[in-house]
Amino acid sequence: MASETSDLAQSAVSKCIGPDGGAIGMPQLCVEWFGNQIFWLAITLVILFFVLSRIALPRIAAILAERQGTITNDIAAAEDLKARAVEAEEAYQKALVDARADAQTIITETKAEIKSDLDAAMAKADAQISARAAEGEKAIAEIRANALQSVTAVAKDTAKEIVSAMGGKADAKTVTAAVTARMKG
Repeated sequence: MASETSDLAQSAVSKCIGPDGGAIGMPQLCVEWFGNQIFWLAITLVILFFVLSRIALPRIAAILAERQGTITNDIAAAEDLKARAVEAEEAYQKALVDARADAQTIITETKAEIKSDLDAAMAKADAQISARAAEGEKAIAEIRANALQSVTAVAKDTAKEIVSAMGGKADAKTVTAAVTARMKG
């Protein structure tokens, strides 16, 4: 009997183990060992599940939550910076409009100031020109009057000399009347 049991054990084992004691084919595919392999597979999967669920997955979840929080904070900061940039651009545009308006006001004031200075200078120059023109007209009137008196004197002397050279006698009264009548037209 003992030999029968060993023969049975040998025959049961002999399907997966060869005469040299090595496995025939792939040991994983031996149907007689499937139960044992499935048992250890189930234990390994349960241990692996507990290790992953208790250690690895919480760490991964924490890292993902931290990344999501960082991304959310970065997006909020970017939106804040964008709003500040829009406000800064609006302030710049307003400052630019104000500066242009101030420049236009300064230009207008400067033009008005220059025009008033120019008008004052023109009025002063016109007054000086008018004064000089009046002085010139006065001088011309004096020169004319002097020239008329000189011409009258020369005409009287010349008329006396011509009358005497022709052999006549002319008195000063007659010569003066003749020269005066001729000068009037």
